[in-house]
Amino acid sequence: MGSVLKWRRRKINKHKRRKLRKKMRYKTK
Repeated sequence: MGSVLKWRRRKINKHKRRKLRKKMRYKTK
């Protein structure tokens, strides 16, 4: 999943990226 988020992050806008980062923190744990 980490590799998928890499290219997904680039597509997401900066604003949306911030919200995704919070969700990613929980997923990484």
